Amino acid sequence: MTILLVDGDIVAYKAAASAETPINWGDGLWTLHCFEQDVAIRLDDQLDKLLDEAPVKDCVIALSDTQNYRKELAPYYKANRKDTRKPLLLGWAREYLRDTYNTIIYRRLEADDVLGILGTANTDTIIWSEDKDLLTVPAKHWINGEVVEISEEEANYNHYVQTLTGDATDNYKGCPKIGAVTAHKLLQVEPTWNTVVTAYAKQGLGEAVALEQARLARILRNGEYDTDTAEVKLWTGTH
Repeated sequence: MTILLVDGDIVAYKAAASAETPINWGDGLWTLHCFEQDVAIRLDDQLDKLLDEAPVKDCVIALSDTQNYRKELAPYYKANRKDTRKPLLLGWAREYLRDTYNTIIYRRLEADDVLGILGTANTDTIIWSEDKDLLTVPAKHWINGEVVEISEEEANYNHYVQTLTGDATDNYKGCPKIGAVTAHKLLQVEPTWNTVVTAYAKQGLGEAVALEQARLARILRNGEYDTDTAEVKLWTGTH
């Protein structure tokens, strides 16, 4: 039986955010409220829709742990989100998913990593996420209403692109002066780690800097995490 691996962080955030309602009480006073049942309905609707459309019978939902090993590697990782308000019932949405559905949380990992590990460990799975980071995972993906299989070669290429361009949302910058167009131009000639290191070197940055960015961009795959010890096998520059 094929299982849909769902990015629970995205599902929970969308449900909690969309259920919030602002009220204007007049005289400049506004309040924001949210009902738990509205969040639950939105969560169920999202998952029902995915299960109806994708060629699967069941799903497993991945959620991020409260600890994140990437922040140990680079304290600036996602530091830009520190003062950003989260939806009122985001925590409640996560608990609802855990109480109602089959969910998985791995210590020190993000939901993306859980998806990457499970998706590369079992061929009877399909990954769903709206996060482009998952395109660095060689597996079957549910994208725009169809199953797309990303090969290992394509996934590795996408990982190099992400290492060069960085990710403003996650607050790591990649290689200075390298945008998506330039990254593809460089990698289409020679899609190797050496190309990435050379691009960093031209900006006066050593391989250690490139490797740090690559590790932040790396979505973990099967064999790169020990579920017993919660230890991560850090990427070393070779696929």
